[in-house]
Amino acid sequence: MKPSLPNSGLSDMVQYRRTIHKTPELKYEEEKTAAFVTKHLSSLNFGFEDKIAETGVVCLVDSGNPGPTVMVRADMDALPIFEETKHEYKSQIDGKMHACGHDGHTSILMKLASDLKTHLQAIVPKGRVLLCFQPAEEGGSGANRMIEAGILEKYHVDACFALHLWNHIDIGKVGVVDGTMMASVDEFVIRVQGRSGHGALPQHTVDPILVGSHLVTALQSIVSRNVDPLEPCVVTVGSFHAGNAFNVIPESAELKGTVRTYSKEVYNLFPERLESLVRSVAKGFGADIDFKYTRIDKPTINDPEMANIVRQAARNVLGSDCLTEENTRTMGGEDFSAFLMARPGCYFFIGSRNEKKGLIHPHHSSFFDFDEDAMPVGLAVMKEVIRLYLSKD
Repeated sequence: MKPSLPNSGLSDMVQYRRTIHKTPELKYEEEKTAAFVTKHLSSLNFGFEDKIAETGVVCLVDSGNPGPTVMVRADMDALPIFEETKHEYKSQIDGKMHACGHDGHTSILMKLASDLKTHLQAIVPKGRVLLCFQPAEEGGSGANRMIEAGILEKYHVDACFALHLWNHIDIGKVGVVDGTMMASVDEFVIRVQGRSGHGALPQHTVDPILVGSHLVTALQSIVSRNVDPLEPCVVTVGSFHAGNAFNVIPESAELKGTVRTYSKEVYNLFPERLESLVRSVAKGFGADIDFKYTRIDKPTINDPEMANIVRQAARNVLGSDCLTEENTRTMGGEDFSAFLMARPGCYFFIGSRNEKKGLIHPHHSSFFDFDEDAMPVGLAVMKEVIRLYLSKD
């Protein structure tokens, strides 16, 4: 018989989540959300450190027994999206929306704080738990900023875990993999400097549109000819702008795009290889290049031992059939990767899709919403992850 889903703490988390959802804040603007979190921590008589990386909050909970420190992270920021749902708790701020589930993650971590207050020894047999409420996951490198602020060293973090409510997996399922789970996120901007002139006299120009078109094609050769075909890798040009008249060859063109990679080797290969290719193509046409390559997120790479702890925790809570790897690996990015590069840990998905309730819209959709019954599932699994990790010899 399939075990029933946990529902402990649901009403509290729904209240937290809907309060946060109504007032979404973009990266590094999460002041009201952070204040909501710190008010809750204060009500529990927990000490905390706030204003880390501008709006981040951390709270250290000590069992009183010697042992390692495990960090659990929740992201707090919203997205610049106009919400089109009809819920009474929909965003009250036009153009801003919690369209990825971060409001749910923050609510789960807030409830975890409450449970640590009332059931500390059952969850934390030894050592310490660092609750990390992080800003700016959505393109703001908030994890890197918190690492640069020194939280891993200051609080002697030994391992780290984070969950994500995931609308590509049905409720009651947990998605976890060994190794790479999500891709790196890099951004490139290429400005092609040509020579403008009349469209009927191209011999007197250097056409940046022609150069840019060749660049779009040539960039794919890095994936097809420099990367192992079995290695996930994506190069996408998402923006190409040049000119404004039908009969004029413009002075310049600008291309913007993203690179997504899985392995450390390919991640390290790309910037130099891409720039070299771009410059050589442009040189062949007599154009100049201004090239900018920005690292945003690293690949999200789970430690296999930590992933096994998550698997065991999920089975303990939900039964032996709860685990899945379907729709779990993705070329999307996640800045928790920065923590996983610094400490062993695991990032995992909690299924939040429920077709019967119509909760099927993908993340970053203006119609996105998740099944709130997934929050107690995430809470129960994370508490068991903490217990198992801190029970190790």
